[in-house]
Amino acid sequence: MRREPQDKQRDAERTKQRIVDAAVEEFAAKGFAGARVSAIANRAGVNKQLISYYFGGKEGLYRELTSQWQSTESGFADPSLSLAELVGGYVRANAANPAFGKLLVWEGLRDGEPTPEFVDDMRRNIEGLRERQRKGELPASLDPAAMLVALFAIAAAGVAFPQIVRAVFDEEPASAEFAERYATQIEQLLSRLAEG
Repeated sequence: MRREPQDKQRDAERTKQRIVDAAVEEFAAKGFAGARVSAIANRAGVNKQLISYYFGGKEGLYRELTSQWQSTESGFADPSLSLAELVGGYVRANAANPAFGKLLVWEGLRDGEPTPEFVDDMRRNIEGLRERQRKGELPASLDPAAMLVALFAIAAAGVAFPQIVRAVFDEEPASAEFAERYATQIEQLLSRLAEG
């Protein structure tokens, strides 16, 4: 029986997605430097040559993961939300997708030079916080750069410090219960900051 071109396309898409899913887990567990293409291929149940074929290698696959996170992020990170709601959304997203949060933590542990695109993104975030200060959502006395670093740390706490979450909340950091409890508290904290 001859396979139709659309069947081949669907098989290719499923294979690519299996590779991406395996890569998220491998990179989250070991970071970019520790992850191995052969381990990703084994997790996905594919020949490692397919990673080069579909993604151009390990770096291309990592870029694909970044792209997928940005796509996920666009679903909850609406800049028109209050800062409290925005950070609460990141807390919930990190609990729902801890592997993506771990990728960012691993990047920090690697302590490499940020890409120009990343620097530009962070500068846009700082400008966004300055705009929130102009609108009265954040006190003008706060340094937006320091606030941005603090907000990243707050949102990533469940991913970066799972042992602390387990000890003080007696809940799993990836659980919906922890995410909701913690996000609600962070939203209250940031709302109070806005009340000033």
